[in-house]
Order: sequence, then structure tokens, then C-alpha cells
Amino acid sequence: MNSAYPVSSYPESSTTSVVVPPASKEATGKFQSGPRFEATVLTECDPSVVTTPPCVRDTVSVWDVPFDRLDMWQSVDAIDQLIDARTPQYVITANLNYCMLHHRSQQLQQITHRAALVLADGQPIVARSKLTDRPLPERVAGSELIVHLCGRAAQRGHRVYFLGGEPGVADKASKRLKAMYPGLRIAGCESPPFRKLTAEEQSAQDARIRDAGTDLLFVAFGQPKGEQWIAEHSARIGVPVSIQLGASFDFLAGTAKRAPKIFQSVGMEWAYRMLSDPKRLVPRYMSNIGYLCSALTTDWKNTVKSWGMTS
Repeated sequence: MNSAYPVSSYPESSTTSVVVPPASKEATGKFQSGPRFEATVLTECDPSVVTTPPCVRDTVSVWDVPFDRLDMWQSVDAIDQLIDARTPQYVITANLNYCMLHHRSQQLQQITHRAALVLADGQPIVARSKLTDRPLPERVAGSELIVHLCGRAAQRGHRVYFLGGEPGVADKASKRLKAMYPGLRIAGCESPPFRKLTAEEQSAQDARIRDAGTDLLFVAFGQPKGEQWIAEHSARIGVPVSIQLGASFDFLAGTAKRAPKIFQSVGMEWAYRMLSDPKRLVPRYMSNIGYLCSALTTDWKNTVKSWGMTS
């Protein structure tokens, strides 16, 4: 992973009262052109989930997933505000694989629509959004978001907890981030067993996270296990913000490598990752490609129908 900016360069949150803020100072001018951020979509909140008013989100639907139209700095600002609200919420970073799983699972669809924010962690998603009149400004990669959030947390004094990954990975990831940002307050880190915890084990884990005064919980359980775990446990544990961040722990710990910038810039990071671990990732990415082709075919058929034609 590229080294992050020093803490002093992180912009302070540019807003004080709304959940989804306007562009922060460093983002202003980079993406805020034309009417892109002028209109606001009022997204109705799930009444079963307590949220901080006003519950206003600027979203665009891509393959039935409601993505928040935020750039990286806006995402950091919005999560910062959710932490300040002190009401348990969770954030989803959704890539193409998540869109596929979301399409296939009604349970995951419910989890998605209860999230405080859904961020686009995939270049195909951003590209598809540009065919609408409400394009996403950029990809918000979870592996970069975790670094920026820790920079802001160090600045604000928020306590961060790392949960998941192979044994020792969460600890290595937290130590690397602590080295980047000496002011970062690590609430704890643990790598639980790859099985469902007993009631006693779960209760003890809840207590560790809660008693550590955790403000921001990073979870690395993979998709969709991480999102399911957060949706089930976050309200009970009481952490202000929980977020599933996939392979981010591994990238930070050095147990996996991110694709070179050239792969990232052309939306081919998935190909690099697939070739780096073909036994595990080839089946997954083949499924993703199949889903993408199917989704694009459906998009085309719907477009043709909108023209009053039959495909």
C-alpha cells in the first residue's frame, strides 16, 4: 500500500449538522462540477433502525444497490459525523461481488437498505453510474478508506478496534497504522476463530469491544459474512460505526499485495488479485464476470424497452 499523508494534512470535517456533508475543502473543485452534487435524493429510513436526523442521502441505484454519491473525503467526513452522533450504525463498502450477492439474497438486500452509507468500492459500479444523470464521483476503495479513517481518528481521538483476519493479521495491520499515525488510539484487535462463536464467547467478545470504548469498529470477515455479522451485532454492541473492509487488513499487514496503480486506474485490480491467488479467486471472479454480463444485458433490454422497441 502506498504510504498515507501525514495526519496534519487530513482535512477537518467541513460540516457540522448533516449526516452526508458537502465536499470537504480538499475535494471541492475536484469532483463538484456542474449539477452533480446539487440535487439531493431523500431516502426513506428503515423505521426499525434508529438514525440521526436529518436522514438525507444523495444516492444513485446501480444494479438495485443504493450507492451514496460521495468521494473519498466526503465519505471520511460522513463517517466522522456518524461517530459523533453516537448512535450505532454500519457502513457497507460494496464491490461487484457484493452487487452479485445482493442480487441473489433477500437477506442481504435488507442489510443493504438498513446501512447508514453504501460506498462504491468497484470501478465497474462507478462506470455504470456514469450512464445515469447521477454519476458517482469516484471509487471509494476500502483498502484506502481504512487509512484515511485512521488518519482522521488520530486527529479526533477516536478509538479504533480491529476484528477479523487470519491470526496475527489484525495486530500487524493496527501496528502499521499506528506507525503511520502515532496519535491513533487502538481500542483492541483480535482474530476470532473461523466458526460461529458460542453464546458465552460472543458475549465475552461483545464486552471486550464495548468496554474498550470503541468508536470505530473495522471488521474483516469477508463477504457477505462481514456485512451479516455487523447487521446482527452492531446495535447490541453499541459501537457508533462498524464497517466491513474485506482484504484491507491483509494489504496493511503485508500478507496480500494491492495491484499496481496502472491496474487500479483502468479498473483491472480484480485481474491482478485473481492471478495472485487463482485457486481461491478464479471461481469468484468468473462468477462476478458472469453476473456483470447478465446485468449489462438486462440494462440493454430495459433501455430498448424504454425506446418502445422489443429486444
